Amino acid sequence: MNDVNLSATPLYCDDPRLTAALQYVLENSGKRLRSRLVMASFRMLSEEAEDSATSAATAIEWLHTYSLVHDDLPAMDNDELRRGKPTVHTVYDDATAILIGDGLQAAAFALIAEDDRLSTDTRLKLITLVSNAVGFKGMVGGQALDMAAEGRASSFDQLRLIHEQKTGALIRAAVLSGAVCANATEQDMQRLDEFAGTIGLAFQVADDILDVTQNSATLGKTAGKDIAVEKSTYVSCLGLKGAQDEAEKLLANALACLEPYGSRAKPLLDLAIAMVRREH
Repeated sequence: MNDVNLSATPLYCDDPRLTAALQYVLENSGKRLRSRLVMASFRMLSEEAEDSATSAATAIEWLHTYSLVHDDLPAMDNDELRRGKPTVHTVYDDATAILIGDGLQAAAFALIAEDDRLSTDTRLKLITLVSNAVGFKGMVGGQALDMAAEGRASSFDQLRLIHEQKTGALIRAAVLSGAVCANATEQDMQRLDEFAGTIGLAFQVADDILDVTQNSATLGKTAGKDIAVEKSTYVSCLGLKGAQDEAEKLLANALACLEPYGSRAKPLLDLAIAMVRREH
């Protein structure tokens, strides 16, 4: 199921402790949904060798991993469990976790910039796309909004904005990065942009549902955390049944964006369904 081996591209540290922490993170790489989105999008639009999209897929997974390492820190979400294992800062320390995140972010952009299998123009487009997705109008900005919303009720529109940035921006970048590597047309980019934005929201709605319907062992992270910090979620805004209906509505809208591609879209379509109807 997983397309990208995060350890296949070596990352080196001279410090043994930092090296051990890096290996600990990369060996526990989770579902790799974002790298799989890159590859599925690429395959739908291109028959070229898949390694044209590998660096983008790996870079986006490194960026996602960095975000989780930092999100788990005491100053952020203060979590002790990630992907079924103790979080990096609990195994090592806060400083090591911060350095791991910083290093993975830098390494991600270097990986794209140095991939001479891609044209200079393609590399520039990827770096622009991905850097915007993880920046102040993307993942970082969304995390700030999310933290600010703790302990108070958020409207549905506010909740949507938070998750379009915190979760959706990198999912969108993953889908569009595959398209960029495939030299997609403007029409393809528009269709996939709509698909990615919609499936990103559906993914977050599903995440909120799982937070109240599954236990920590199943999720691989602390269940019920949103309720504990009085954070608004799609479940708190819409109720459990309303959130489930919203997830299915968003999924249907996302899949409709792929209809023009027929059978070529099946891997991306199947992945979208799995993202929303997953059990963990």
